[in-house]
Amino acid sequence: MSILIAGAGIGGLALAQALHQGGLDVAVFERDPTPQTRNQGYRLHIDANGNAALRACLPARVLAEVRRTSGVNGDLVAGYNQRLERLTAQTFPGISDTEVTHVDRNAIRQALLTGLDGRVHFGRTVTGYRLTGTGRVRVRFAEGGTAEGDILIGADGVNSAVRRQLLPRATLRDAGFRCLYGRMTIDAATAGLVPADFNRGFCWVGADAGHGAGFAPVRFRERPDGARDYLMIAFVATPEQLGVPDERLFTLPPDALWRMAADLSADWHPALRALVAHADAASFFPITIRASERVEPWQPGPVTLLGDAIHTMPPAGGVGANTALQDAATLSSQLLCAASGFGEAIQAYEEVMLPRGFDTIDRSLAMLTHMLAA
Repeated sequence: MSILIAGAGIGGLALAQALHQGGLDVAVFERDPTPQTRNQGYRLHIDANGNAALRACLPARVLAEVRRTSGVNGDLVAGYNQRLERLTAQTFPGISDTEVTHVDRNAIRQALLTGLDGRVHFGRTVTGYRLTGTGRVRVRFAEGGTAEGDILIGADGVNSAVRRQLLPRATLRDAGFRCLYGRMTIDAATAGLVPADFNRGFCWVGADAGHGAGFAPVRFRERPDGARDYLMIAFVATPEQLGVPDERLFTLPPDALWRMAADLSADWHPALRALVAHADAASFFPITIRASERVEPWQPGPVTLLGDAIHTMPPAGGVGANTALQDAATLSSQLLCAASGFGEAIQAYEEVMLPRGFDTIDRSLAMLTHMLAA
């Protein structure tokens, strides 16, 4: 059996690792021209579910590479007002070094590519598929050409072409917020600017209703080539608070977005303003915070979906990547243990994946509303 995966994000690559390790023929197709091309975010939180999924999917040497290039574990999640007064705090003492609490998106992608030489094809954009007369799946690429396999997994993200064809009525809703991502390099000149708590984990600064920013460090256990430690900065606001319509926001250069972040925090505590002032102006980019609407189960077949392609969710709680990893672990387990055919394996996967994913979206939306309350 041959399996095609559209999308080389974290979920798609974790799935490819598990299936390849289990002896199945896997080909992954990714629209990014290179492994380094991705403006989607910087730091990813990995929770207990994500760690369990990584252990289930990855061979030992790949898991070791993920851990080696992950961030030094943090032990705090805290909330503050714009005067830098702590309002809430939750600590996580005694986290084992064998666990991963957070990763850099590009670093984990590089780690997950380990051992998949010749199986991941960059610069190949899946635009659709068709079922052949023999029941196989043939995908087509924007760049030209096709590929054929027995199963297709759409792990191609928020704007999934596979989802549009499989579930044309599935919709995404605008959650009403925009996020400006950026980062400040942590080096000898800036390390002293980072408040002590901000070095320990994710810290949220809530300002007006609908407006706040998250700060979280990535201090690599071992830096990948070319990587530098950094503090992720993520401003969240409504379009009205940004004062810029989407058609303009998404065409602004990074330095203009950096200035927008500085304006949003102009009346905040001086220590917070200093973090924004010393941020890398070229690192800022915007995203729309969206959430998938719940869909009813569909007739299982040789095409299914994984991660953001089926259950896009807000970044609140850092659960998106973990849910995609859980999808990969569940689907690979079903496919590798399929005794009665792959159709039943996919059906069993979808029966778990759908309620889990959409319940997680509900919790993420509730957390976002709480974080951005007045």
